[in-house]
Amino acid sequence: MTSEPAALTDEDCAQPGLTAIPAFNDNYFWLVHGLPDPTRVAVVDPGDAEPVIATLRARGLTLDAILVTHHHGDHVGGIAALLDAFPGLPVFGPRDEAIPGRTVALVGGETVTLPTLGLRFAVLAVPGHTLGHLAYYGHGTLFCGDTLFSAGCGRLFEGTPADMLRSLDRLAALPGDTRVCCAHEYTTGNLAFARAVEPSSEAVERRAAEVAAARAAGRPSLPAVLKAERSYNPFLRAREPSVRQSAERHEGVPLTDPVAVFAAIRRWKDGFRG
Repeated sequence: MTSEPAALTDEDCAQPGLTAIPAFNDNYFWLVHGLPDPTRVAVVDPGDAEPVIATLRARGLTLDAILVTHHHGDHVGGIAALLDAFPGLPVFGPRDEAIPGRTVALVGGETVTLPTLGLRFAVLAVPGHTLGHLAYYGHGTLFCGDTLFSAGCGRLFEGTPADMLRSLDRLAALPGDTRVCCAHEYTTGNLAFARAVEPSSEAVERRAAEVAAARAAGRPSLPAVLKAERSYNPFLRAREPSVRQSAERHEGVPLTDPVAVFAAIRRWKDGFRG
């Protein structure tokens, strides 16, 4: 691990393979495959060891590292058992959160280098859902935990609306072709809310049709594409007049800045039963 993000090379721009491991009711644990050897992988947010180990064995994969975005149990609950099965794995995670087995403490601004996978990721501090929440970005791929969902964002368990909006702005500024690897299959419900906020949005309807087809075929709705997310995710659109006006109608008061708009639609979503 180095302390500052390094300049991109041609290899950094190559996109590694991804495997989404479904778990619990709606979680995904992501495997990111090595570039020189796709049978070597890292796992992101393994909340349960059993499906990870089963996938590794079924596909003949070698686990080389664990990356953690935040401390919630459905993201860290499998780490101890994975370390029992694969002793000596490096575990990267937030410094200021309780991460089982963490070997490398991160705060954001670092670069995580995984030599056996030929991969490196910039570490981004994205507080809001939790105060120490991190995201990992590299090779055109974003592992964002519970900060950004397709058509949605995480609940504010520890941070403030201002914290979360800054974090989402930071993620939204990444390149448009970024693959967004969220930790939950919430897309269908999130799109129902996006439709309530912007009922005339063609982008919402296109994404809803795409997701319905994927889910009907038994496929994940993820990864999403960041450029598309900017067009239909209301939490990335708090500065858009259509979102502000909808939030004002729902709140019944003028909303004078993007943080107030974001806070209003987050409260709205918390109680939404669409």
